[in-house]
Amino acid sequence: MRTMFATLVAAGVLLLGAAPASPPEPPANFISVVELKKLLDSGTRADVIDVRHWDAYSEMHIKGARSIPVRAVEPRSAEISKTGLVVFY
Repeated sequence: MRTMFATLVAAGVLLLGAAPASPPEPPANFISVVELKKLLDSGTRADVIDVRHWDAYSEMHIKGARSIPVRAVEPRSAEISKTGLVVFY
C-alpha cells in the first residue's frame, strides 16, 4: 500500500514538474504520503484529486480520489473545496 502511494505521489510530482518552476503561492504546502495517510486514518476529511490522464487514473488511483486532469483544474476549480484539506497528486 505504501509503495502504491509513493508511486502515485511520485507520478504526480513528475506531472506537476511541467508546471512553472516557481514555488506555489501560499497557502500551498507539500505533504508526504506518510502524513496524508496519518491524517486520513485519523478521520480527517480531504479532497484528494488525481491530476493524471483518465487512463492512468482508471488503471490505479488512491481510494476515494477523484479525477480532474491537470489541464482541467482551473476551469473546474469551483468543484474543489476552498476550506478543507485538498491534496493534488
